Amino acid sequence: MPLAPTGDIINGAAHGVGAFNVVLLEQLEAVLAGAQQADLPVIVQISENAVAYRGALAPLAAAARAAVEEAAVPAALHLDHATRPDLVEEAVRLGFTSVMYDGAHLPWEENVARTREISRRCRDKGVWVEAELGEIGGKDGAHKPGVRTDPEEAARFVADTGVDALAVAVGTSHQMTERTARLDLDLIRDLRAAVPVPLVLHGSSGVDDNTLAAAVRAGMRKVNIATHLNTVFTAAARARLSAQPATVDPRRYLSPAREAMGHEVARLLRLLAGS
Repeated sequence: MPLAPTGDIINGAAHGVGAFNVVLLEQLEAVLAGAQQADLPVIVQISENAVAYRGALAPLAAAARAAVEEAAVPAALHLDHATRPDLVEEAVRLGFTSVMYDGAHLPWEENVARTREISRRCRDKGVWVEAELGEIGGKDGAHKPGVRTDPEEAARFVADTGVDALAVAVGTSHQMTERTARLDLDLIRDLRAAVPVPLVLHGSSGVDDNTLAAAVRAGMRKVNIATHLNTVFTAAARARLSAQPATVDPRRYLSPAREAMGHEVARLLRLLAGS
């Protein structure tokens, strides 16, 4: 089916929606296979870091669009953590249904001005815009350990920029390989009450199942997961290579990695939907 508008997926759900990052084609296939197993919508994400690794956005974007259009469930295509406005513009040209502009490292005035302009341009193209806010001018971004988003500042930021969703700092941190993050659920509830657009949880790989479900009940709608799925993918590949050390055909170890990641995507989607 055609790419689904990200806003339609999120605004049409009364529960959490999973958004999963991909770098490899096998990971893209795993996300869509997992969504089909769960029979639930999904958001496929390509980050600025993934673009840097591959050297260009267009090839992976083309593969993602082709795969999504073959999927049997609604799937959106999202540009994650873009700090470069030119990359945002390229994603819009390539047909992404949403983008995240990350100006959290900028001073307040500059972050607002840049985000507002990107929101205006994307709105004209029908593209949904996510932004991020932790501490004003926090040079290490909104997900430095200990940073928290202030509800009043968040409401003002959304009003000043016109974004469609806001990623907030409530206790997670990026690239956690252990699920030990402690979320401030009261803060999530306060943000939900103050902010008129969907809230996004980044760094969700560090959050255990029960807390993820509680975060959704408290008001989170879009839940980004990358590192945890990389861990599942890599563990399955490593297990195959350890069991069969003479293996040289990458299909022999990437296939079980893809399958394991797909099952975990399905499990996470069901967890979020059941919250």
